[in-house]
Amino acid sequence: MQANYVQRLRLKFSKSGPTRYIGHLDLARALERALNRAHIPVSYTQGYNPRPRMQFASALPLGFTSGGELADIWLEETMEPAQAREQMMERMAPGIVVHEVWEVPLSAPAMQASTLETEYLVTFIDPIEREILQERVESLLAAETCMRERRGKTYDLRPLILSLTLEDSEEGEVCLRTRLMLKPGKTGRPDELLEALAVDPLTVRAHRTAIVLEDEARIPERRTGRG
Repeated sequence: MQANYVQRLRLKFSKSGPTRYIGHLDLARALERALNRAHIPVSYTQGYNPRPRMQFASALPLGFTSGGELADIWLEETMEPAQAREQMMERMAPGIVVHEVWEVPLSAPAMQASTLETEYLVTFIDPIEREILQERVESLLAAETCMRERRGKTYDLRPLILSLTLEDSEEGEVCLRTRLMLKPGKTGRPDELLEALAVDPLTVRAHRTAIVLEDEARIPERRTGRG
């Protein structure tokens, strides 16, 4: 069957405000509606229940915000990335901002198979003593293993933690920055990291700052539409 798409665009977008409380499927629907309203010529799958050809690098946990989400869309007609971004932003749902759009090869691998790592910045709703948090961080980093359970299976979280450091926010409050592995079958979950630090995920504000791909180490120079 002949492909019904001629171009693949990659979007870098942020998710903030009220959109932190919508799940991954609802986010996909919000983007689909915005693309349709913006008259972006998105390609659809064949069959009884056609869906837009759209792919995300990684689902964001519910309640988290992000400044570095990535999504690919396949188009039936070619568009300049800058024009595509402008049309999208005219119809985008509140809380979602498309910062960059660029073209990637149609033959490029799926993003889910190309992710390497992801970075989060965690701030605390209720103040926490730096000394206590520092002790927990050092203890976790010094541990040889950190066994957790996910979907009834036990796994070791420790090798999935690439870095974990304390920082000061602009307001002078302590916060956490962490880099977690994001590879197929080897994904470090930020909520489980927080639980390993004896921190309730509901008592923090977690913000994903970046997703790193194999073929785009922190996004090199490229022809792009930027916000």
